Amino acid sequence: MTKTNPSIIIWLFSGCLLIFIMVIIGGLTRLTGSGLSMVDWNLVKGIIPPLTPYEWQETFNLYKQYPEYQIKNYNLSLSEFKTIFFWEYLHRMIGRLLGLVFIIPFVYFLITKQLDKRLIIRTSILLFLGSSQAFLGWWMVKSGLVDKPDVSHFRLAAHLTTAFITFSYTFWIILTLIFPNKQTYNKKLYKISSYLVALLLIQIIYGAFVAGLEAGKIYNTWPKMHDKWVAESVYAITPIWKNFTEGLAGIQFIHRTLAFIVLFLAIYFYWTAKKNKINRRDMYAVNTVSIIVFLQIIFGILALINGVPIWLGSIHQIGAFFLLASSVYCVFIFKKTV
Repeated sequence: MTKTNPSIIIWLFSGCLLIFIMVIIGGLTRLTGSGLSMVDWNLVKGIIPPLTPYEWQETFNLYKQYPEYQIKNYNLSLSEFKTIFFWEYLHRMIGRLLGLVFIIPFVYFLITKQLDKRLIIRTSILLFLGSSQAFLGWWMVKSGLVDKPDVSHFRLAAHLTTAFITFSYTFWIILTLIFPNKQTYNKKLYKISSYLVALLLIQIIYGAFVAGLEAGKIYNTWPKMHDKWVAESVYAITPIWKNFTEGLAGIQFIHRTLAFIVLFLAIYFYWTAKKNKINRRDMYAVNTVSIIVFLQIIFGILALINGVPIWLGSIHQIGAFFLLASSVYCVFIFKKTV
């Protein structure tokens, strides 16, 4: 591979950073109950928010026509509506900015022939993932505008997981450009780190299920679910598999359990790395994964026993980003160069 223009790395890193910011704002939008405050989607007109008292009242009146106001927020004042509108508006604006940050430089680098064939394919995949995110976001919001004032937790999981995958893939491309001729290869550690990334993605899906169904608001005790290790409501729904896709207790139980499977895998990863006597730089990466796993579990427990306050829920989501990024980095450094 020829030497990459540093501008391309900066471009991709900017996109990576914006994805991170967008998902954190999206999490805050969810935690503050703001996600259904904008009941329509317009790519151009939606850029300008309500500016006059009349425009604000019209926007509020439109919101009043949907289930969230009629069932849940019927006492909401206009000033309170402006607050929840702000978070969803900010989330959408960052999404638009992200689109511009990806598309405009992509076209420029393409026209000036600064992208080789492999990079064109990879960045085209990124653009596809990004456009898919816009569709998934609106598809998710639409699910909360009919009947029940809650978005589908399945659609929320699709939206969130795709964002994490897009972030990871962007980060991976950056790594291939910064370290085109890396020397490290360890088959065993590569496999373990790959399993860890796969497990984290499943855990992220269940984290989205917990968020979408507000399953973190029940059984706010640890390590037991109230007075039992496995609450009876975990397996109360028939057929039993629905407990783990639709039941609040079952979903929380899976999220709890997966956290400790991740922990055990991270410990095994660390132990294997020490046993293999890898170099200091790579050991730092393994240590980082181990430390973040411990922190994630601590913040997850704190979020649970406190009923998921906004700040703890947000920190837990930020931790998921850093854990996934550090795990992806480990997959990269231990992978055989092709």
